[in-house]
Amino acid sequence: MHPTRLELIGTEVALVWNDGTEQYISMEKLRAASPSAENTGERDLVGNKIGGTTQTEFPGVTVKDWRMVGGYAIQFDFSDGHNTGLYTFDYLKALG
Repeated sequence: MHPTRLELIGTEVALVWNDGTEQYISMEKLRAASPSAENTGERDLVGNKIGGTTQTEFPGVTVKDWRMVGGYAIQFDFSDGHNTGLYTFDYLKALG
């Protein structure tokens, strides 16, 4: 499954999927759910978690821009400067 259209509408990201379904995700929710190492942390070679954030809310954060990454993900540029998370299509669909 992949998006055929993406629009920034107010404080939501609107997606139209190739099966015809529509999905609206708040920009704050997208920022909180970023799958980036900055947000979720990373695992070292023995499995210890390093980094990550405990912040779960990002009030007022908006999406400024976005880009497709290959044929599998979208990368968003947020108003707080965050832009390292790659949101796979499956992950985006699950957020809705």
